Amino acid sequence: MDIADLQFRLRQFARARQWEPYQTPKNLAMAMMVEAAELLEIFQWMTPEASMQVASEPAVHQHLGEEIADVMLYLVQIADHSGIDLQAAVERKLQLNALKYPVTAKPGTTGEVA
Repeated sequence: MDIADLQFRLRQFARARQWEPYQTPKNLAMAMMVEAAELLEIFQWMTPEASMQVASEPAVHQHLGEEIADVMLYLVQIADHSGIDLQAAVERKLQLNALKYPVTAKPGTTGEVA
């Protein structure tokens, strides 16, 4: 996925609809949270086991994909409107998480990672 191209397409989409005045990081973040709640709603009353089986239910699987896409599109727009290089931010966060959460040995093992 080409993030820069996606951001360009999203800017064009908003411009064509004259949504630019409303495309602020604050508004986009609020809209993303609404979409995240809709994503959560899909799983609301499922058991953990049922949530692992959503791919086997075509209608639920499609709905899940749509809500995930909504969240991602808003997230990409927030990054764009805030001047965040999304790829660089993700890489940095992965590195920080690796330092914060190092691999530890399980009890009874030598600690080697395969």
